Amino acid sequence: MENKKRGQTNLSEDDAKKLNSKEGLLAILSRDPYNIDKALRYVNYLEKLEELQVELIRLQTWAIQNNERIIILFEGRDAAGKGGAIRRITERINPRFMRIVALPKPTEEEQTQWYFQRYVEQLPKAGELVLFDRSWYNRAVVEPVNGFCTEEEYKVFMKQVNGFEKMILQSGIRLVKIYMSISKKEQQKRFDEIKKDPLKQWKMTPVDERAQDLWDDYTEYKKKMFKKTNTELSPWKIIKANRKTDARIECIEHVLDSIPYDKNTEI
Repeated sequence: MENKKRGQTNLSEDDAKKLNSKEGLLAILSRDPYNIDKALRYVNYLEKLEELQVELIRLQTWAIQNNERIIILFEGRDAAGKGGAIRRITERINPRFMRIVALPKPTEEEQTQWYFQRYVEQLPKAGELVLFDRSWYNRAVVEPVNGFCTEEEYKVFMKQVNGFEKMILQSGIRLVKIYMSISKKEQQKRFDEIKKDPLKQWKMTPVDERAQDLWDDYTEYKKKMFKKTNTELSPWKIIKANRKTDARIECIEHVLDSIPYDKNTEI
C-alpha cells in the first residue's frame, strides 16, 4: 500500500535507464516523499521537450533562409504559465532572430495614438520570430475588466481587431494565437506559491491581486473575445494549462503544426 501511495510501480528496463540518468536522479531527489511516477513523467517531459526544441531550431532556420515573419501571441489568465511556455520555446533558438515583446502600460504619448500603433512597431522583420507575452488583446479583456479603457475604446477595438489581423496576415506575416487557460483553484495555488517565493514575488502585480475577485468578469470578456476573434482566418488555440509541463509541450506542438516549415531543413 505504501508503494502505491508513493507512486512506485514496476519499471521497464527503458524506464529504469531514464531514472538512472542525471535528470532522473534529480527528479527523484527533488520530491519528498519520493515519487517514481512523477519523476519518470518529468524525465519523459524533458526528453520530449528536447525533441521539440530541435524542431523549433529547424523552423527558425527555415524562417531565416526564406525571410519568413512569424508572430506567436500568448494570452491567458494571470499565472497561467505564458512566460514559462515562452522560455521553453526560445531557450534553444538563435536570439539574434527572435524577440520577446511584453509592453508596459502606454505612455501619455502612446495614449493619444491609434491603439494598434505601438504593436505595429513591434511586428517582425524578415527572418524574425516575435513572441508577444500579452498583446493587443489587453484591450479585449484586461483593460475593460480593470477599468483601464472606456467602453467606447473597447467597442472600437472589437470592431477593428479582426481587420487589423487580416492586414497582418495579408502582408505575409504568419500569426499564431495561443490562450492558456487554468482553473480558479489552480490560479490561487500559483499566486500563493509566488507570494512565498522571494525569487518570484516581483511577478505579483496589483492586477494579479484582483484577479481572483474579478474571475467572473474575466470569464465574461474572454467569452466575448473568442466569439468575435476566433475566426477561420485567425483562430485561437486554447491550451489547458493546469499542468505546466503538458501545456508547454502542447504549445510547442501547436506552433510547429501551425507553420508549414520544411521539416527537411538542415540545421
